[in-house]
Amino acid sequence: MKLSVIIPVYNEKRTVLTLIERVRAVPMEKEILVVDDCSTDGTGDVLRGLKLPEVRTFFHDMNRGKGAAIRTAQPHVTGDIVVIQDADLEYSPSEYPKLIQPILDGEADAVYGSRFIGDRPHRVLFFWHMVGNKLLTLVSNMFTNLNLTDMETCHKAFRASLFKQLRLTCNRFGFEPEVTARLAQHRARIYEVGIAYHGRDYSEGKKINWKDGVAAFYFIVKANMFAGRPLTGESCRPRIGTGESR
Repeated sequence: MKLSVIIPVYNEKRTVLTLIERVRAVPMEKEILVVDDCSTDGTGDVLRGLKLPEVRTFFHDMNRGKGAAIRTAQPHVTGDIVVIQDADLEYSPSEYPKLIQPILDGEADAVYGSRFIGDRPHRVLFFWHMVGNKLLTLVSNMFTNLNLTDMETCHKAFRASLFKQLRLTCNRFGFEPEVTARLAQHRARIYEVGIAYHGRDYSEGKKINWKDGVAAFYFIVKANMFAGRPLTGESCRPRIGTGESR
């Protein structure tokens, strides 16, 4: 069983090497697909210096967003299970065995690591972020008829054969509601497991903000009501030009 770990990266020079080493330490066969989304802090230079056989790197010519970075890696997946891993150390690779177990057991097509169930440790941070996450999950559930507790979680695992079929279009943080809608449309079997969460604040480099939360409502509606059409709108397109990975 081979794991494909997709790591979208933007301005994570301080954490990306630590994160990659933690992923490498997980005792499983794996490939690591790192996509630098045109970082401006030297992250790209750090990644270009990597000489690790299991790590493949891709570089965007312009900043396009998390969803676009995941989409860049999507056709290059060669493993049996895909895990999405942010580079900011909020989510721990040590959770992979728990995250993928329902897939290994043949019970799930996708697994969401929920920050709101289970007894794993969680850093106490922003009340309104929690409220926003729960509200977005509620609205998403109303459209998809799922009963998720944490649609916005950044720790998701998929059967690779299903993941490579998903038609993804959103470039920024709309990836989370869009991929949830696509899984529901595929009638995928989705499980949740409780995970630890080591959240960071804005002084530590947290990037998502209230504007992304507002935009997520738009993505929920579009992804669920126009399943056969590409999503449109400013946040679903590259912010500068139409560059591709190189």
